[in-house]
Amino acid sequence: MTAKAVSSAVVPLRDAWRGLLWFVPLTTLWLLLIYRWPAIPESGVPTTFHQLAAHGLIALGLWLGLEHTSLTLGQRRATWLAIMIPDTLWFAVAWSAAIDGIFHPDATALPALPSAIFLPVIIGAPLLLFSRRVGQVLDAMPASWLVAVQLYRVFGSWALAAWLHGALPGVFAVPAGVGDVLTGLFALPAAIAVATGTAGGRRAATLWNILGLADFAVAITMGIITSPGPWQLIVPDVLSIGAGDYPGVLTPGFVVPSSILLHVLSLRQLRRRSRAEVAPRWKETAPPAAPFP
Repeated sequence: MTAKAVSSAVVPLRDAWRGLLWFVPLTTLWLLLIYRWPAIPESGVPTTFHQLAAHGLIALGLWLGLEHTSLTLGQRRATWLAIMIPDTLWFAVAWSAAIDGIFHPDATALPALPSAIFLPVIIGAPLLLFSRRVGQVLDAMPASWLVAVQLYRVFGSWALAAWLHGALPGVFAVPAGVGDVLTGLFALPAAIAVATGTAGGRRAATLWNILGLADFAVAITMGIITSPGPWQLIVPDVLSIGAGDYPGVLTPGFVVPSSILLHVLSLRQLRRRSRAEVAPRWKETAPPAAPFP
């Protein structure tokens, strides 16, 4: 790697960590705000707003990525609609179900909340991982986009505020809230790092994805074992998130599976970039084929 390439990689990384100097205080201010006025998160407005914002950014990023592919205009439209229509309907159904109390354990004989968490991942992950057209979009889309969009994870601080008010058990809220906040905060330096196009930047983004998925593994596990149901192992003094109350239930009902799928897409994109970089190097270093006698 040349000195110029090293310099171009180091400067954005410095900018990334400097960005945390204003992002951390803003996150802290938001936490203090919702702690002081709990009616703000209880209204459901922040959850709805940041998910609509994320939804809009995904729609825009998908279209911009499609524009850089070799697909025809008709193919780009069909691909965009094939992804965005189900995603929009999914959000609308989850939102409506949360408001109507469908996710309460005694509302239906079916495990509504576990289904809302796992079914979208089970159905969506294979489609996103093996679709050739999605692969084309990922190749055309900057790798930083799928990382930076999860800045919204800092809004997971609502769980910490709820715990401080005694509205959520600490055994669930602390690991889930801290994990979400850290994932959201580190999305900024990870996005800037991967934007350098270096192997180190891709490793940083990969580690960030692992952090985000580990956060969900812990949060889902703790949510299951602290919520009413057949898998409850811990009975806290207050009801956990699995009680199904709006708007908190929208986090496991929609935010968690949609964020997991974003992690899946980001990891696939990073893997494709690594393979694309290794292939030309292998061709350059491979010995020439022996001529036929």
